[in-house]
Amino acid sequence: MPTPRRAGGPQPLVAVSAVGLRKSYGDRTVLDGLDLHIPAGSVYALLGPNGAGKTTTVQILSTLVAADGGQARVAGHDVATSPDGVRAAIGVTGQFAALDDLLTAEENLLLMADLLHLGKREGRTRARELLQRFDIADVAHERAATFSGGMRRRLDLAMTLVGDPQVIFLDEPTTGLDPRSRRTMWDTVRSLVAGGTTVLLTTQYLEEADQLADRIAVLDGGRIVAEGTADELKARIPGSHVRLRFTGSAAYECAAAALPHAARDDENLALRVAGDGGPDALRTLLDRLDAAGVRAAGLSVHTPDLDDVFLALTGHGTTGAGTSLRTKETLR
Repeated sequence: MPTPRRAGGPQPLVAVSAVGLRKSYGDRTVLDGLDLHIPAGSVYALLGPNGAGKTTTVQILSTLVAADGGQARVAGHDVATSPDGVRAAIGVTGQFAALDDLLTAEENLLLMADLLHLGKREGRTRARELLQRFDIADVAHERAATFSGGMRRRLDLAMTLVGDPQVIFLDEPTTGLDPRSRRTMWDTVRSLVAGGTTVLLTTQYLEEADQLADRIAVLDGGRIVAEGTADELKARIPGSHVRLRFTGSAAYECAAAALPHAARDDENLALRVAGDGGPDALRTLLDRLDAAGVRAAGLSVHTPDLDDVFLALTGHGTTGAGTSLRTKETLR
């Protein structure tokens, strides 16, 4: 989406805010009183299943669609009364790369610079910088039609940055990408935020939100059903536990006596202790083993995966490769 260059002056402390956003299409309510508060220079993720209202939220905040009710401000500008101010401060990368396949990578960037009314010299300088930044300088003169999915997404994001936006909306930016391309995109987002950019990310991948977001809102049925850090959200889901493994039956029995509430796995000489596996809980657990004179051969912290979170918070499962959070393991 074309956006003019970043205006001078200090950025607001709150980059994006919304109160009571509502949107319906016919008798179908898409957003039902959505509230948002996103500090500048942070990553905020909207996590939810298909149809939860994520894309509609981005469309309203980027002035592409008018809300039926509520208020929203982006980079200090009211979405309804100052849409030009909003557009001057934002960049949008949608679910599908908005490239001209007949043009080369460099030509796509120069086209965006022309749309933003940058001077010829400035446009070429900006294009060169972005080609280098996104590691596509070596294919600058190749047509976009020949690019892989990951390269297309990188070029698409580079085009969003031609205007140097204060706030970037990334609407499911890694859907369909392989794991390597997804991680490359994550590194790119981290570098943007390190430079002071604010990112609103919509995604179906808890792992993606876990990797990138300072805070996450779980959206379902047009409402935020939970909000917090990734660890806070996972801690709300039953099933978190610490697994202790022992190499001998004597140590196993001694540990079981010291931890009477632990679930036993006699076949594998392992104990399962309910808890979130936080530093304080682990310290207490290991202190109890030390007091009993026993040492675990291995310790692992198990946290809920994506389906656990979605089923508990929204009643939906998830689809797609690479969606589950993996077990965190720490050996002692």
